[in-house]
Amino acid sequence: LIAQIAPNGGTISGSSSIVQLDAWNWEDASLTRDDGIFLNWPSMNFTAGFFAPPLDVQKKNSENQLKNLFQIMDDARAYWSAKKNGKIEKIDQRGEAMLSVFEKKKTLFIRANQAKQIQSAIAFSKTYDVKIVIVGGNDSWLVAPLLKQHDIAVILVEIHAIPSRDDEDYDLRYKLPKLLKDAGVRFCISAPGYWQPLNLAFQAGTAVAYGLSSEEALSAITKDAAEILGISHRVGSLEKGKDATLIVSDGDILDMRSSNVIHAFIEGRELNLGNRHKDLYQKWKTKYKKQ
Repeated sequence: LIAQIAPNGGTISGSSSIVQLDAWNWEDASLTRDDGIFLNWPSMNFTAGFFAPPLDVQKKNSENQLKNLFQIMDDARAYWSAKKNGKIEKIDQRGEAMLSVFEKKKTLFIRANQAKQIQSAIAFSKTYDVKIVIVGGNDSWLVAPLLKQHDIAVILVEIHAIPSRDDEDYDLRYKLPKLLKDAGVRFCISAPGYWQPLNLAFQAGTAVAYGLSSEEALSAITKDAAEILGISHRVGSLEKGKDATLIVSDGDILDMRSSNVIHAFIEGRELNLGNRHKDLYQKWKTKYKKQ
């Protein structure tokens, strides 16, 4: 019912916003505008292969991307400092977009899967004193103590996937939520894309099969996600004073065999769950029924 809409591409992709998925226009859909900035951390693993660039070229490209990233952050921090002290002569839109990051009013969402990337991203956050969340986090279990030490949350992406390396357990991605839970790392489960979110609850259900309790898995796609995104004061749990944004299922919502959503509400407004497929089913199921 709620999604974070995030940009892709480049080193710093741009701003994300959180929307409710039933509205007449983008203004009505907006739950939180410009909640964060998305950043793609350069790859720090280099591979040899027939189709891969030479290792020295890969390393040089990574170094250049990191150098460019740090230059962007240095410029943005200088702009923030100058504006704070009333010394801005000309408005810079890129600098303006980063002001809230340095004021810790906006989160820096860093896409990083490799352990080296995550370690570097954490050091980066301390260098610039900014609030970050790791997005992806395939190797987060390898650096879990570091994530817990600095209280950095992870948004796991697509746990229905094969492992990153040939020598890893075949079910590593399935049990990754349990590994992070045991390590005390804050996390939630996500399913990016335009159709993949339909299977979000079933990804959480897989985490149950691999160690999480049903309550912990449900929280990973509701309450925990809301807390990481900074919207838990409005959504994520059923409490007095929060938006009545919820679904009702007459089966286990985490189990694709019995999940059957019969009601959905956004801000207390019940949604029409009908569609053309249901209409045709009702139309044709009685066509050849014996009279």
